[in-house]
Amino acid sequence: MSAEKKPTKTIRIQYYRSVIGHPKKHKIIVRSLGLTKLNQIVERPDHPAIRGMVAKVPHLVRILEDEPKA
Repeated sequence: MSAEKKPTKTIRIQYYRSVIGHPKKHKIIVRSLGLTKLNQIVERPDHPAIRGMVAKVPHLVRILEDEPKA
C-alpha cells in the first residue's frame, strides 16, 4: 500500500501595507505569515489557520487570485 499525497492547495499572500502604527498583535501576525518586506509575496498552505491569520489583518495583506489559464 502506498500513501498517496494529495497536492495541497496554496494561497498567495502579498504584504502591501506597513505595520507601523498598528497594534503589536498585527505585527506578530504579519511576521508569522513569513512576511518581512513590503510588496513581498509568499505562498502558504490553504488551511483555516492561515485564512484566520489573514482575516485578522486584511488591511495589511491581500490574497492574490491566480489568473485562469486559457
